[in-house]
Amino acid sequence: MHWTVYKKGFKAFLQLEKSLSDHSVEAYLRDIDKLSDYLVSINAPVSPADVTLQHLQSFMQCIGEMEMAPTSQARIISGIKSFFKYCLLEQICTINPTTLLPSPKTRRKLPDVLSFEEIEQVIAQIDLSKPEGGRNKAILETMYSSGLRVTEAINLKISCLYLDVGFIRVIGKGDKERLVPIGSDAIKFIKLYKDTIRVHQTPAKDSEDVLFLNNRGKALSRVMIFYIIKDLIMKAGITKSISPHSFRHSFATHLVEGGADLRAVQEMLGHESITTTEIYTHLNREFLRDTLDRFHPAFKKNNI
Repeated sequence: MHWTVYKKGFKAFLQLEKSLSDHSVEAYLRDIDKLSDYLVSINAPVSPADVTLQHLQSFMQCIGEMEMAPTSQARIISGIKSFFKYCLLEQICTINPTTLLPSPKTRRKLPDVLSFEEIEQVIAQIDLSKPEGGRNKAILETMYSSGLRVTEAINLKISCLYLDVGFIRVIGKGDKERLVPIGSDAIKFIKLYKDTIRVHQTPAKDSEDVLFLNNRGKALSRVMIFYIIKDLIMKAGITKSISPHSFRHSFATHLVEGGADLRAVQEMLGHESITTTEIYTHLNREFLRDTLDRFHPAFKKNNI
């Protein structure tokens, strides 16, 4: 049987059960095309039920010989593994041939980070004469003050604000909740937005408790946040490769550079593993040198 039927079911699975974006779904399907085309080229059985670990190892060897970057190889393997998990779930396969398939080692890319001065420069570009300006300032101040993910910021609820004690309750990945401290500037601009701008809006049904609303009274989309920040970055004349996540990266980096405990940063970011938090410790050489000068006995001796 041709793989088109299996791909159609896999596409529906990714869209409905995994809630992936169209872009991600298409990337997964292209990975499956690469595998099925390869199997045809070597005259191997083309049914997913007949695919073996040896077939997959041979396929990855072929991909490797194309001098494809390890990150691209890892993404292809991820797509193929997801496909065979789906096949197992739908009883298309009785065993998962990807179970023992290793992924190539990839270097974790350090995120782009804005300095505190650049953060202020970006926020200063907001036009506060417009209602959305007050909202956007409150959003960015909150994202930088508390290190929120974009989805966490746009889904922030009024009932989750404990501004009198300086905390907000955030619902993160996997619907896990955490209490996060929030800075005084963010508190000030949330109150200003809520009491002078949002109060004049009529929230849409099911959006009554959502803090940040668009012009139609609904929650903002992730894409809208991307557009807002992209526009401000351009106006600020910053040429770094910046995304909304850069506010989160900058939050964590500035904390660590200031001497914060990595475990505390992990808790605030909502990371399950400390190794995930370590990617945010994009420390500059001056900070590392200063740490050695202050704390390492040999360096202290040289400074006496």
